[in-house]
Amino acid sequence: MQVKGSVAVITGGASGIGEFVAKDLAKEGAKIVIGDMNQAGLDRVVGEIQAAGGDAIGVAGSVSKEEDVAKLMDTAMTKFGSINIVFANAGIISDGLMVNTDKAGKVKSVLSVDAFRSVVEVNLVGAFLTVREAARRMVDNGCKGVLVLTSSINCTGQPGQINYSSTKAAISLWPKILVGEFLMKGIKDIRVAAIAPGYTATPILLGMNQEALASVLKDVHAGRLVEPAEISSTLRHIVENEGIDGTLIEVTGGVTYGPRQRAK
Repeated sequence: MQVKGSVAVITGGASGIGEFVAKDLAKEGAKIVIGDMNQAGLDRVVGEIQAAGGDAIGVAGSVSKEEDVAKLMDTAMTKFGSINIVFANAGIISDGLMVNTDKAGKVKSVLSVDAFRSVVEVNLVGAFLTVREAARRMVDNGCKGVLVLTSSINCTGQPGQINYSSTKAAISLWPKILVGEFLMKGIKDIRVAAIAPGYTATPILLGMNQEALASVLKDVHAGRLVEPAEISSTLRHIVENEGIDGTLIEVTGGVTYGPRQRAK
């Protein structure tokens, strides 16, 4: 399978990793359909891709709404006649301890149901709707391709992210579940994989307190943030290597956990 000539649908494509992937695939000759809630960001990214000679269209909407995701996929089919690459990248965070105490050891706050549910709605329900609505159109129209989910290194569990980590842990299981279902039903031309990025050089991380960032990077073997280009090149490798199916690939720079052993 080649990137050139393929039709790629990317959620969360108006910024961050999604924006970089959209531009990178467009540069390689893919036709791009971007979904995002940020209309201004959509217009900017689509405009920049078109200005560089690429072919792209943006569709505003929420991945947590069935009708919005259906519209995104229908737009891809109507505009370009196919869906071949799906990057289910849209996601949010709403961090907080489940139970937070004060200096006296009494509970002063808890993680709200809204904070938990909002992350589940976007990261989990949204990813489900993205791959479901893409797959149903790919099957019915005989489109060969690959569904690529975005997990996270935090799928291993991160304090303060019980909501986010739970969604990413669930998604890390989906490639094997979905290819198992496809195999049961004789669907052979749609592969499924996932990418689990580590701490990535997006504007959010680049703009954080530099001392805090340096502390984070002490747990990264590479000693730096992962570049968006490294995520995108992994996605292109998944697309082009048809042996990659039903699995998750970590791109973390070597994130480690547990007590650090300092050399003396």
